[in-house]
Amino acid sequence: MKSTHYYIIAILTALFSLLPSTEIQAQKRKVMNRPYIDQRKFHYGFLAGMHLQDIELEQNGFRDIDDNEWYAETPNYEPGFSVGILGEFYLTKYLGLRIIPSMHFGTKNLTFRNEKDGAREYQTIKSTYFSVPIDVKFAAERFNNYRPYLVAGVNPVLDLTVKKQKQYLLTNTDVYLELGFGCDFYLPFFKFIPEVKFLYGLTNVINKKRSDLTDVDRLIFTQSVNSAKSKMIVFTFYFE
Repeated sequence: MKSTHYYIIAILTALFSLLPSTEIQAQKRKVMNRPYIDQRKFHYGFLAGMHLQDIELEQNGFRDIDDNEWYAETPNYEPGFSVGILGEFYLTKYLGLRIIPSMHFGTKNLTFRNEKDGAREYQTIKSTYFSVPIDVKFAAERFNNYRPYLVAGVNPVLDLTVKKQKQYLLTNTDVYLELGFGCDFYLPFFKFIPEVKFLYGLTNVINKKRSDLTDVDRLIFTQSVNSAKSKMIVFTFYFE
């Protein structure tokens, strides 16, 4: 699956970024900016970034009485916008606990194809996610004014814009597993942190109870899938 490749690449890249290279060891020590910022019991900042949303469907080949069989796919991705605030608690020299209340404004595009006659239908699912990720940050040794790290955690999500009368109706709650990596850059007046995170939904977000449908023939879209799992890739810039 394409998502599996994303996770493998991310983890390998993060691991290699934490390994000390010969070039890094050969560098000279420089004056450290904000040398004690990470030792405070609590520090905070804000974030802005972009993300891509995806949905993984488990389809079952259901056919209606007219032998119609619909399959759905995500043909393309549209970048969404993310904002939030960061609070980080100091645990040890190499560990921190992060709480990151955030808003994600984005879109998922779906294409439905009828295997019988080739007919197509489309659905755009707009989402406004309010999330509160709780992550553990595993940081490497600081060298001069940068410090790579890994993060892992869970992210409960509430969708504030669920709409009805569509092919798919999604639930308004989910929980994501998060894995990611980034690097702290210590500038003279603040800390700048680019980060990439990969989110995998742990719950089935397809709502099977479609009492909102006035046309019962539209139920075939819901009946054609067993489950759906949401996914996201989030590119974030933090400022502390």
